[in-house]
Amino acid sequence: MTENPGRPVGLSIVVPVYRGAATVGALVEALSALKPAGGLEIVLVNDGSPDNSGEVCRALARTATVPLTYVEHARNFGEHNAVMTGLRHARGAYVITMDDDLQNPPEEVVRLYDHARLGGWDVVYTRYAKKEHEGWRNLGSRFANGVADLLLDKPKGLYLSSFRCMSALAVREVAKYRGPYPYVDGLLMQVTQRLDSIEVKHLPRAEGRSNYTLKRLVLLWLNLATNFSVLPLRMAILAGVAMGVLGLLAAGIVIWEGLTGQTPSGWASMMTVTLLVAGVQFLILGVLGEYVGRAFLSANGKPQGVVREVLPPAEERPAEPEAGAPALPGAARVPALS
Repeated sequence: MTENPGRPVGLSIVVPVYRGAATVGALVEALSALKPAGGLEIVLVNDGSPDNSGEVCRALARTATVPLTYVEHARNFGEHNAVMTGLRHARGAYVITMDDDLQNPPEEVVRLYDHARLGGWDVVYTRYAKKEHEGWRNLGSRFANGVADLLLDKPKGLYLSSFRCMSALAVREVAKYRGPYPYVDGLLMQVTQRLDSIEVKHLPRAEGRSNYTLKRLVLLWLNLATNFSVLPLRMAILAGVAMGVLGLLAAGIVIWEGLTGQTPSGWASMMTVTLLVAGVQFLILGVLGEYVGRAFLSANGKPQGVVREVLPPAEERPAEPEAGAPALPGAARVPALS
């Protein structure tokens, strides 16, 4: 499961960091004060953040009062890719993933962990009585969850949130996936059906604006639709059949009009049908192209994530050389690929 050997802990907390320089310090401080059964560690994954999140995370790795691993991506690969990298460096009996923006209250972490641990659940999601996102983001989330109800083998109505707790078994199996377009929830649905959810608080964003744009939400939906289901292909088949039936009906009408001496319908109706058929054809070609393109990029080795460096917890790093002694290369930074 892990690329981070060492003493196991009860709980690992994986945090993908992107434009989180202003909030990740407060998050780590709050998490470090928690006392979950078996202890905890924190894994920060800097997903090519354009701000100074890397400097902040390195400083936290030096001063953290709990084991903290810092992983840096060579560029921005996306939230789910960063989570996958973090899962491979986690070593807890349970792993919680959460955002860096403090909208997921750190005080809910132990309750989420205990619910999964004591209940024997493989995955426990969180749901919110009120989401403190912008209106369009809430609509996008509801749409994505509605699509997931159709495409994934998941309980109806289960809300898929990024604040989730997973058992080591689930993490180990999910981390085996090496494709360039991961969708963590889709992978979890393929691994287990021992799922549950609890309600937690959702706070307003402490700093800045959401990193999710409409483009990112569309790409996330495409990952869900094309990586974990063939339903879009089946819908394309149904669309083709429906258009074929409509074409036969239209042909029958034209023949009937000709036999009865009526003037067949003119240019407007012909153009309407032509444009409708052409639109459906291009839609089907687009769906097929998306599948083929993703298969092509996967076969050509498009990386899921490239790790530039790993800073292990301070207590596991080689001792600093004494004054005047030559420094050991790679003593503080461990380059790796994921």
